[in-house]
Amino acid sequence: MTDELAADAARPVPPSPRPRRAVLLSLFAGFAVFAYVLDQLTKLWVTSTMVEGERIPVLPPLLHWYFIRNSGAAFSIGENVTWVFSIIMAGVAVAILFQVRRLGSAWWSLALGLLLGGALGNLTDRLFREPSFGMGHVVDFIQLPNFAIFNIADSAVVSAVAIICILTIRGIALDGTRLGSAQKDKPGHD
Repeated sequence: MTDELAADAARPVPPSPRPRRAVLLSLFAGFAVFAYVLDQLTKLWVTSTMVEGERIPVLPPLLHWYFIRNSGAAFSIGENVTWVFSIIMAGVAVAILFQVRRLGSAWWSLALGLLLGGALGNLTDRLFREPSFGMGHVVDFIQLPNFAIFNIADSAVVSAVAIICILTIRGIALDGTRLGSAQKDKPGHD
């Protein structure tokens, strides 16, 4: 019996090729909460310390805080259909939650967490800010030269999309496998 235990102890345990599911879900949830809370806290700070239309130099001429309320999407597109953005953001959040069960990559956990946190950050504005439920205006305040004024939620979404593009170009699937590697292993493929 002791020989069997010694043999088991001497046998190396192969490392897990992908992070465990609990770690991936924790990363996903952590980045989603981080993006959402940071977005909401900065919007609370802006609305409580600035007057709408106020512009404060931070790193002139590169960065200013410029408090506006945006009823549309990026670059104020679709200002008359704010309710559509509420539906789209809610749909995106639900779609992300359905995809989480397939997570097998830390980078995808990061990307989807940032995407969910950003979508929920702006959705919260759409649902609970003036002028009415589902048609609220998003608080934007980060201004760069010759660019749209945006917020932390927007930054999280753009960062998530950039990471997703890089992962897609590199052929890394949501489950962490490399796309194309399965085809290379099949007979008849080079």
